Amino acid sequence: MELSIQDQSFLDSFEHIKEYDIDEYNKNKLNLFMIRVNANEFDYNTLIYNLLDTVISFSVSRNVQTKYVNKPARLHKKAVDKFVEHCRNTGELGELLLYAFLECHLKAPKILSKLELKTSTSMYVNGADGVHYLELPNGNYQLIFGESKTIKGLSDAISSAFKSIYEFKNEINSKGNAKSGINYEKSLISDNIMKETFNKNDIDFITKLIYPSKNSDFRVDDAFGIFIGYEVEILKEDKKLPNDEFVDKLKTKIEEEVEENIEKIIKAIDENDLIGHSFYVYVLPFTNLDASRKKVMEGVT
Repeated sequence: MELSIQDQSFLDSFEHIKEYDIDEYNKNKLNLFMIRVNANEFDYNTLIYNLLDTVISFSVSRNVQTKYVNKPARLHKKAVDKFVEHCRNTGELGELLLYAFLECHLKAPKILSKLELKTSTSMYVNGADGVHYLELPNGNYQLIFGESKTIKGLSDAISSAFKSIYEFKNEINSKGNAKSGINYEKSLISDNIMKETFNKNDIDFITKLIYPSKNSDFRVDDAFGIFIGYEVEILKEDKKLPNDEFVDKLKTKIEEEVEENIEKIIKAIDENDLIGHSFYVYVLPFTNLDASRKKVMEGVT
């Protein structure tokens, strides 16, 4: 099954600062990215440019893309209209960025996005921010459920993400009441899989991923992809630095902020009884988070 994002230029928007192994068995990864810098500012315009096509594959199924393959203007309008409607309900840029990182960096193909898992035109699933799968080197697979948080404080964003994953896995909300969760989401994938353009072999394969049988020749484990967007403070005095010095200082600052919070991630996995899962965490700092998020969202629509 192919990736839904064929053009990998999304990653050109960033510098990949570092990958961290956050457990002793190297099954949990944190990848720290930084938006490329131009004249001592994050280059949001390049990010917007590289997200324009990604919005299409995020918002509409492969089936719809095939239907409109010779009508690109109509396809773009359909995708943007759907994305705008979705943003009114969620307001989350993080979902789009997580989808792109999982596809372009982790090489984990999308099965269905959150837009395709809505239960009606007015109610969106309050579960995963999309579902992907990953083939492991040993021939087994992971079903990856997405969770994104864009919150000013890095520590707060981490806490919020793992709280949501705990509730999703245990199918409860913060008050302890039962709600839709991981099993319900799997049933939605099964019910909606025909919305994507999959051949019979792909459909059989995905069905085995969702509901493994005794005849399966591979194991499937539930895993989680997490996007964390937070706000980094850049001092006006620092912006006066020569460009190379500014970038080096900013990278050091971001690395220190993330490394200070790795122990918090380890603790959150343990305290939420999630130690059996694998986690793929993507961290991206923003300046003036609310304004920058709005700029990017408006730019891609």
